[in-house]
Amino acid sequence: MITFLWPLSFLLLPLPLLVRWKLKPATLSETEALRVPFFRVFAGQQGSGSTSNISSIWRFILALLIWTLLVTALARPVRLGQEVPLPAVGRNLMMAIDLSGSMQEEDLALGGRKATRLAVVKEAADDFISRRKGDRVGLVLFSDRAYLQSPLTFDREVVRQLLNQAQVGLTGQKTAIGDAIAISSKRLKDRPNGSRVLILLTDGVNNEGVMNPIKAAELAKKLGIRIYTIGVGAKSLAVNTPFGPQMVNPSQDLDEDTLRKIASITGGKYFRATDVKGLSTIYHDIDQLEPVSGDPIYVRPKIALYFWPAGLALILSGLFALLMIIPNINLSVTKQVEHN
Repeated sequence: MITFLWPLSFLLLPLPLLVRWKLKPATLSETEALRVPFFRVFAGQQGSGSTSNISSIWRFILALLIWTLLVTALARPVRLGQEVPLPAVGRNLMMAIDLSGSMQEEDLALGGRKATRLAVVKEAADDFISRRKGDRVGLVLFSDRAYLQSPLTFDREVVRQLLNQAQVGLTGQKTAIGDAIAISSKRLKDRPNGSRVLILLTDGVNNEGVMNPIKAAELAKKLGIRIYTIGVGAKSLAVNTPFGPQMVNPSQDLDEDTLRKIASITGGKYFRATDVKGLSTIYHDIDQLEPVSGDPIYVRPKIALYFWPAGLALILSGLFALLMIIPNINLSVTKQVEHN
């Protein structure tokens, strides 16, 4: 479908006729005249009879067509494309995932089998990301140091693929929680206020990095960022010992007090995940606290077409100039032959 952005421009179409009607023709005066050496060449055209009249009519039609094309270009014709959905309102959500050595611990289950903490995290996070329609999602991975794996983007598939490729110990064995918060905050600070959210997932205690986790949380609060913290790991695990099976706590290194404080400072919430079902429930709860965007707004992209009539007008203008020049050249040649 073709439409015009400035349709009122077509009101200019009769302008040349109005100018011709309103303005009086120039009067010839013998006292005030311009001497033109080749005036006879132009004057000779006046006596060409019906041929001259036909030529004048064609020049008039061509000039009228050029003017119509210029006005059409001024009206900004555009072609409307297919409707494209855009999010009405969206969150800017960063996910910070722990890749320290302890995430390799097999104290959780996935599909009825033992699985590492990271495998369970990937499974639940993948589903969570896939449902964040209309939101920008980014990914930060951390262990000895934190680094940005994916900036905030609407392309959730890319974030899911990058998370799936993450490996335990990629940048070390320790845990830099404070640095992860700082890097995530840096990416979120320029986003609209009220939409800045960080989900921090870890199974340990801050024992590496430059930034203190509490100081980083206070900085995030000043930037208007809410942090939801998730502690991962089973609360008890049966292990075989020389004295028989014993129950141990595989998550004894999890610093829940710090994670609770980080969430409290920023207006977020702390969650404890001991299995994949619990982690999925946590993500569902976060969905309720930070709902995804509303129904999308459908827009039609506009493809500009003004250069077509403008280009055609330029070509016809060149043709018009040739029609004005060629008869004069022919007449000049004829006069020269007759003179010789």
